[in-house]
Amino acid sequence: MVVKQVADHSDIGSMRGLGFCVSIKHAQFMAHHFNANGIPAVAVWGDSPWDERDAALRDLAAGRVRILFSVDLFNEGVDVPNIDTILMLRPTESPTLFLQQLGRGLRKTGTKGACTVLDFVGTHRTEFRFDRRYRALLGGSRRDVERAVADGFPFLPAGCSMQLDRRSSEIVLRSLREALPSRWPAKVDELRSLRRGGDDLTLARFLDESGLDLTDVYEGNHSWSDLLSAAGAPCLPEGPHERSLRRAVGRLLHVDDRIRTSGYGRLTARGQAPQVANLVEADRRLLHMMIAGLSDQVVSKTSSLQDAVDLVWEHPQVLAEISEMSAILGAGIDHVQTPLASHPDAPLQIHARYSRIEILTALGLVDRAKAFAWQSGVLDAGTANADLLAFTLDKSSGGFSPTTRYRDYAISRSLIHWESQSTTRADGPTGRRYRGHERDGRSILLFARLRSDDRAFWFLGPATYRGHVGERPMAITWELHTPLPGDLYQAFGAAVA
Repeated sequence: MVVKQVADHSDIGSMRGLGFCVSIKHAQFMAHHFNANGIPAVAVWGDSPWDERDAALRDLAAGRVRILFSVDLFNEGVDVPNIDTILMLRPTESPTLFLQQLGRGLRKTGTKGACTVLDFVGTHRTEFRFDRRYRALLGGSRRDVERAVADGFPFLPAGCSMQLDRRSSEIVLRSLREALPSRWPAKVDELRSLRRGGDDLTLARFLDESGLDLTDVYEGNHSWSDLLSAAGAPCLPEGPHERSLRRAVGRLLHVDDRIRTSGYGRLTARGQAPQVANLVEADRRLLHMMIAGLSDQVVSKTSSLQDAVDLVWEHPQVLAEISEMSAILGAGIDHVQTPLASHPDAPLQIHARYSRIEILTALGLVDRAKAFAWQSGVLDAGTANADLLAFTLDKSSGGFSPTTRYRDYAISRSLIHWESQSTTRADGPTGRRYRGHERDGRSILLFARLRSDDRAFWFLGPATYRGHVGERPMAITWELHTPLPGDLYQAFGAAVA
């Protein structure tokens, strides 16, 4: 079966392959079987004499050998730049080891057009963690991986493809859904089981012990506090709006910058409610960002920020949960971020993600506890001396009508193609404001999300007008002051490919 798959997916007459095996006996068996099928192969392992390993690598480079089968060898530290075929023949749940093995085939050369990876591992036991392997490649949560598998991996970098046949796809999806406790009763039972030693588990330890993600805990409008209560674990006293605020904590899952993770943790650790009047402007806005999203469903339009703060601080269990969550989110930050220099009081970091409510409150556009509704893609934020442009890249779903499917995408890491609303004329008030923003000392701030069901937008930072084509809508090219990181550029390109 392995020989057949190699023949179907690689050019046996020119390939240079590595096969990662379980044992010396396995490597010898594979090499013998490939040789018997006319494919020159050699088995090497950690105890093989160096001259034999060196000769094997030379023979592979020269084409006298087409594949090396190894055991705990060539995982890392050995330069084999001509490898164009990788066979995964041994199980590993270590994302690091998996990526080291994969990396043997990812060196670029002038003659290698691609690297083919054939993964034969996964059904050796039912509890195999497919999520760890695919998350090592794709990033994101288990839910993101599940969607990628179901949709055929639509958001890969240019030049990459992943294919699962129908049966494999079914196996992987079933594993993703069943390998871990996915239903609420199963999660409760998991927590009860982990507490049998009498320990009061922290959220971080529960995630580590169970293998679940934060998104798994908050799925279905549940929360960590709900899980503790259901499992009979001790909780702090409940407040008058406990259910609503617990459900709202999940709205913070996208928080991914040090300003918010450390700030929210510092604020919620206070025994007494902060006094808004005593805070400097930047801290007041940071508090407002957290409070507005949490209390949106339980405060009135006339409630002051202090009213909302006092209300939230009547819920010590909710505050404790936010503190724990903030520490976990802070440990998972994966982008280098910079502050928004043009608005020093705004707790916004370029290349972090924000909800609409957080954007409004961070820029000081909200004077009460509850933020106003901002549904359109553009906002003239006069008091912040800025235009806010929030756009969705993949408009293939989400209820976009033909008249609102504007073509927004990254031309390069520094240039963004963006289309205005369909009524915007180049010589109209809005069009002149866009074209003359530099002259007027006005900021253009860009926010983008991949899909319409993403709660938060990536803050791309300020941009400068570099030209436009047509009108109603205007197709404008904006130049970002801070170039996109490589992963966002790849993702933004894939979303509209």
